[in-house]
Formats: sequence, structure tokens, C-alpha cells
Amino acid sequence: MPASSALRRSFAVIAALPLLTLAACGYGSDSKDTDTAKVAAGAKKIDGLDSVKIGYFGNLTHGTALVGVNKGFFQKELGATKASYATFNAGPSEIEALNAKSIDIGWIGPSPSINGYVKSGGKSLKIIGGSASGGVKLVVNPDKIKSLKDVKGKKIATPQLGNTQDVAFLNWIADQGWKVDAQSGKGDVTVVRTDNKITPDAYKAGSIDGAWVPEPTASKLVAEGGKVLLDEASLWPDKKFVITNIIVRQDFLKEHPKAVEAVLKASVEANKWINANPDAAKAAANKQLEADSGKALKPEVLDPAWKSIQFTNDPLAATLNTEAEHAVKAGLLKKPNLSGIYDLTILNKVLKADGEPTVDAAGLGTS
Repeated sequence: MPASSALRRSFAVIAALPLLTLAACGYGSDSKDTDTAKVAAGAKKIDGLDSVKIGYFGNLTHGTALVGVNKGFFQKELGATKASYATFNAGPSEIEALNAKSIDIGWIGPSPSINGYVKSGGKSLKIIGGSASGGVKLVVNPDKIKSLKDVKGKKIATPQLGNTQDVAFLNWIADQGWKVDAQSGKGDVTVVRTDNKITPDAYKAGSIDGAWVPEPTASKLVAEGGKVLLDEASLWPDKKFVITNIIVRQDFLKEHPKAVEAVLKASVEANKWINANPDAAKAAANKQLEADSGKALKPEVLDPAWKSIQFTNDPLAATLNTEAEHAVKAGLLKKPNLSGIYDLTILNKVLKADGEPTVDAAGLGTS
């Protein structure tokens, strides 16, 4: 079976899982509201909505959402419309929740955004904003791997078949002239698809020799004695590439543009606050991680992880197109038509009103 067909079949299986099962796996669990997320006196509902359901991951690369929740930015902009939250561990489950209308808007990586858009024939979602760049590293066991060429023949983890980091690593492998079967992960390098939650334990046990992973997993591996062999940012022009963007259900965007605008206002405000107050923002993100997962990150993990991420309103659309090309090259995706995947109209309205530079869809926007 061709890799692309197998991948589509795997996505279909994932999509068939009921949300109850996803919740049991830690997907779609409710995030705790914080004391800062109170509804202002006299506030009114937006678009007559009782709530807006927002999804995000418990990763520092989703720091805009973490800070937005913890500091109450979303609730402030939504007024008497309740901001409700769901946390996810993987892109396919968040796309399924979006399609099932269990969430309205979500923070998510580029690969699941592309897959969700392509699978639906361009009808399920729109990317409406940027959130973060960077925060992805190749961390290895320095006793086994001392240079990039030593990666050949080793076992390297990525979070999931076809996810953003998996595609990036497969592309890097191909650039070295090495061969790996994308579906099985076998070849000149053994790619071991491993949940980020257990990757540090797999590294400690010696079952993997390294991992190409987002923060904070990368810094957790460094805290266990791993060494950063490569920062993915070094492979991109200007050291910028999309790692997290904001998506919305197309029907929700059409029916409730004021609610979408409120969330985007909160996102822009959160990014502004993060960049002006990096230490306080780092603490707020960590506090929300603790609220969501029951465990805060230690300083030796949190500090280097946070430094490697850039928070931006720009979706870096040209890099999303490049990431799609990488997935095609790896055999994980047929050449997609991404025309119209972006609708940055509302974001640019918000940015202009805030005196910020507007952003571009790199030819992939809604006409």
C-alpha cells in the first residue's frame, strides 16, 4: 500500500474514534479556568453565544493560548460569552474535535492543519492567524552521537507519524542522502514514533538514541543528559518557520465573525504581553501547564525551552507551503491544493486597529 494511502487510512481510523475515547486518552479534557478569567460586570454576549470553545496543546509552543487562558485575555474580549477550553495531545484528535464541533477555534501545528484542510476538500477549516515560530530541536545521546553524520543507523523519536516534527525529520534525513520508509520508519535511520509524554523515559531507558521534538520535550531530554545537535530554526530562512497557528471551523467563522475577532484580539494582546514581559509570561504559561496537567516544568527545562520560541501574529504562510512540500517529498501526502487555506481578513483588521503590521497569506489566502 502506498505510504500516502496508509497515512490517509490511519487518519480515517483516528477520525472514527468517539470523543469519549479521546477524552479517556487525555484528549479534549477541560482546562481549568483561572481566577483572572472573570466576566466583567455589565459585559454582553458576543453574537448571542453562550460560549466559545477553544482548543490547544500542553506545549510551550502553544504559549499564546496558555498565557491567554491564564491571564484571562480570551474571557476579557469575549465578555459574557464564556471562554471554555479543551486540551489535546495530538493534532488529529484536535481536528476531529473541530469537525465534530466540540471546539470552535484551536491552536495547532501546520501538518494537522494541512491534513485537515486537504481531507475535507478545503471545507473544514481556515487558518486565521499565527502564534509561534521555532522551539523544535534534535536532541541526542552524546555518548552515541557526536556529529550529524552519526545519526545514521540510530533510533530517533518523533511525536507521531505524519506530524509536523516527523515530516521535518524525514525531510532532513532525505537531505542527507539517506533513505527511510516513511510509513514504517525503517531505513538508514530508525524513526520511532513516540508520544512526547513518554519520550524522556524512552531516552532514559536507552530505547531511543535521540529525538526530533518540540519544547518542552527537547529541554526535558537535555535535562536528562541529552545534547542539542540541531535547532530546526537553523534550517529555515531568517530562522523562522511556523510551529503553531490558529484555525477555526469555516461555519463558525461565517456565522460568528465577531466572536472570531474577539479571540484574535485576545491572541494579539497575549502575544504583545508575552513579548513585553517574557519572564512573567513564562511563569504564566507554566502556571497554566500546571493547572492543565497537574505538573509544572522545572526551571532547568522551562528557561531554555521558552527562549527558543518566538511568539508572532504572522502565520509565516510561505513556510507552511514548504512544509507541505516536505510531506509530499516524504510520500506522506499527495500534492495538495492549499489555495484558500488562509483567511487573514479579521486578523489584519485587528492588527491595523492596534497599529501593528499586517500579515500576508503568501498567495494561499481567501480571495
